[in-house]
Amino acid sequence: MKKVGIIMGSDSDLPIVAKAADTLRELGVPFETHVYSAHRTPVEAREFALRAPDNGFGVLIAAAGKAAHLAGAIAANTVLPVIGIPIKSSTLDGLDALLSTVQMPSGIPVATVAIDGAQNAALLAAQIIALEDAQLRDKLLSLRKAASEKVLEKDRLIAQQYCG
Repeated sequence: MKKVGIIMGSDSDLPIVAKAADTLRELGVPFETHVYSAHRTPVEAREFALRAPDNGFGVLIAAAGKAAHLAGAIAANTVLPVIGIPIKSSTLDGLDALLSTVQMPSGIPVATVAIDGAQNAALLAAQIIALEDAQLRDKLLSLRKAASEKVLEKDRLIAQQYCG
């Protein structure tokens, strides 16, 4: 199974990024987590992206706040799918990070999830990996089924209480 690379621009992003790591761990998807900055360690970020396919990665997740150029910097140096997580900061409640992550020029795509949307980033990465892994696909289907059953149980309880 291919690995997922999780790169964050700062260790202050770890409380959000940990949700992606926890989700991948729960699904049994191998991953690595690193801190590389698009601005402070651009050479290392570039080298990681360039070497990612040869190092067994299938998808990269890049999380950053404020200027949030990390996902674009990673995507510019690989043809692997890159998923950006815009991180909420005190500045503009993460809108700056969202726009910096989602507004990529033609030819350098970055799939972008919601502000602080680490769990969805991990699930999307797993779905991409699952294109070639039937066991992982089955785990994802089981997660969806469990989520559906949970909602239907809540519906049943509310209907029982309020619909007479």
